[in-house]
Amino acid sequence: MCKAPKAGASKTRLTPPLSGEEAAALSGCFIADVGAVIASLPATLATRGLAVFTPAGAEAAFEGLLPAGFSLLAQRGDSLEARLIAAARDLFDSGHGAVCLLNSDSPTLPGAVLEAAAAALARPGDRLVLGPALDGGYYLIGLKQAHAQVFRHISWSTPHVFQQTVRAAAALRLPVTRLPPWYDVDDLAGLHLLLDELFGAGALPAVGGVKGAPACRSRQYLRQLLDSPDAARLGFSSPRRGG
Repeated sequence: MCKAPKAGASKTRLTPPLSGEEAAALSGCFIADVGAVIASLPATLATRGLAVFTPAGAEAAFEGLLPAGFSLLAQRGDSLEARLIAAARDLFDSGHGAVCLLNSDSPTLPGAVLEAAAAALARPGDRLVLGPALDGGYYLIGLKQAHAQVFRHISWSTPHVFQQTVRAAAALRLPVTRLPPWYDVDDLAGLHLLLDELFGAGALPAVGGVKGAPACRSRQYLRQLLDSPDAARLGFSSPRRGG
């Protein structure tokens, strides 16, 4: 699930310290890195990568960002709830046996986490797979049926999203498989977590010390920002550089 990277419309909670153009460029890097993790999954899992994007008609914005073999699917709906429900239904209607809706804000999410999600969905029986985010939301939701109820009456963009979704699953008597926690890069605190993971301490205690994906595009772009004369605006000093 992603938004076309565009200045003034992408990662606005990172402006400042980033400019609108920088925030859009970083958003594009995130999309590329998440796509690379999906593309790296073993062929035995029989997964297929799609970018479910908004706004409609912005296909050209993803040129050069997605791996070969990825498809594009325009989001439908006027709210996040409606777009998630529509995305799940569209993917099931196209013949998929299970669906994972994944954010595009976690560029270092390990491939092993996605493998665990796919393995859980491959087991017999209906279930929900959830990847809890450190901010109280989730970075991934996996379904075996288009259960619209798990998206309804959720207080989106609040710390209650994960627990409300778990309660919605319980009301449907759906078992929930929980993945390891990870983090989104939505604001400056998330950006500092990413900078610390890539250029600081490495594996983060907040996510159990698990080593993340390399995030090559994000790493390269952030390295350029850290090496710029006004890098102090980012508020990050890398111990690997002796700072």
